[in-house]
Amino acid sequence: MKDERLVAFERLLNIMDDLRAKCPWDKKQTMQSLRHLTIEETYELGDAILSNDLQEVKKELGDLLLHIVFYAKIGSETNSFNIADVANGVCEKLIERHPHIYGDVQVNNEEDVKRNWEKIKLKEGNKSVLGGVPKSLPALVKATRIQDKAAGVGFDWDNIDDVFAKIKEEIDELHAEVKAQKQSNIESEFGDVLFSLINYARFFKVNPEDALERTNRKFIARFQYLEEKATAQGKSLKDMTLQEMETYWQEAKNL
Repeated sequence: MKDERLVAFERLLNIMDDLRAKCPWDKKQTMQSLRHLTIEETYELGDAILSNDLQEVKKELGDLLLHIVFYAKIGSETNSFNIADVANGVCEKLIERHPHIYGDVQVNNEEDVKRNWEKIKLKEGNKSVLGGVPKSLPALVKATRIQDKAAGVGFDWDNIDDVFAKIKEEIDELHAEVKAQKQSNIESEFGDVLFSLINYARFFKVNPEDALERTNRKFIARFQYLEEKATAQGKSLKDMTLQEMETYWQEAKNL
């Protein structure tokens, strides 16, 4: 009996063939026109993961899988590549970069795996360990990836206390520039503070992007509680005193 996973994937490929041949909208799409939609779908998957909504994760994974199949279909129309090339390409890469599974390399932990991964990537032709970090990544995510990759080849702090000391040093430098009122220097030092905090998070395995997004959501929920309380009193937030808002904010924190 054929594997149900293969049956489902073949069904999706056949539907994609039908849509590309018969649907006016699908026929018109290009890789460029799909790009922003793919980014949007990726963010929607990220939202579902943060919300721990597994049904929504399943749905969004399906949307992303459709996009992958769509790109591969477009690639096949110019004989550039097809879905088999995509799948085989990633299979070969995974085998090449996991010599501790498919070869005789010995590793002791995940850090050994990460170091081997970056060394293999350099052997494959990458001129820089940081060359694979996409330029268009949001700055917070990019900083995280940069630090991960640098640490993967041993460019890292010896211990977490040194990282925290660096944060305090950067904050002192920022404070000095704020007092001096040098705007360009303030921006530079503020960036250094953020970069150091992201590095600090890495040492206790906190993803800065996820942490900040959860804080964003927490703030939104509490702020909307303030708005609801104001509305219940027939007021807007502008009509409330800071003391009133602080009282309701503390209530929101306890919900």
